[in-house]
Amino acid sequence: MAFRHRRGTAALAAAALLGVTACSAVLGEDRSLVDASSLAVGVKADQPGLGLATGDGGFEGFDVDVALYIAGQLGVPEENVEFVGVTSAEREQKLISGEVDMVVATYSITPARKTQVTFGGPYYVAKQDVLVRAEDTGVQGVRDLEGRSVCQGAGSYSAVRITEGLGIGVEQVEAPSYSACIDMLREGTVDAVSTDNLILAGFLAEDPSAFRFVNNPFTDEKYGVGLPHGDVEACEAVNKAISRMYQEGTAEELLETWFGATDLDVLDSVPQFEGCV
Repeated sequence: MAFRHRRGTAALAAAALLGVTACSAVLGEDRSLVDASSLAVGVKADQPGLGLATGDGGFEGFDVDVALYIAGQLGVPEENVEFVGVTSAEREQKLISGEVDMVVATYSITPARKTQVTFGGPYYVAKQDVLVRAEDTGVQGVRDLEGRSVCQGAGSYSAVRITEGLGIGVEQVEAPSYSACIDMLREGTVDAVSTDNLILAGFLAEDPSAFRFVNNPFTDEKYGVGLPHGDVEACEAVNKAISRMYQEGTAEELLETWFGATDLDVLDSVPQFEGCV
């Protein structure tokens, strides 16, 4: 059950009868997530190493462990944290609707998303990179993708960053998720998958003989903790938790646990926060 941080339709109706705007009435009654005794957290369900459904109703991965650490710092014990699988396309909607209270799901902070979501963090700064089939030696960097097909998951902008951001002409192919993109790459339906290097490293660790990590990154992807829009108090508390996670070495331990078997160079210092606005 998600922590209810917004009043429902009855409150809106009451506000209308009192002759005040519904918005101001609702905001006046909001509580911060720092008051929560339980949390529903949105995580990915199909990204190895980050957020993966285990088949027994549980989830595992770096994002899952980060979410549990933050919840603990907010005073919410692990047994009171409910994980909900979300896709890239669903993250804003599930947070806005109140189905989840927090999103920790490789959720890149962007100006457009900031209009709907308050972001804590980032808790990690990934870099976009490229994964190709193991036998494909023709791609040594992003510019070698010119004229090739590149898959991105629904709700992501990874391929768009290549075409519009870098001016490289690729065929953009969209799949429901990055796990579907990886299946298409394995089958030869697309030539490459490009997204954050943590995501790619997780898939590579599962099947290292099938794929090759180009390991020539471009762009920074700031992974934020998605919070209800306007909950500045929770944002500040989340940032304090992330700082502690790095300073005491927990972040480094988690990164080693989930990505130590890959050649990925991981960030082990506190990222520069975006600010709680």
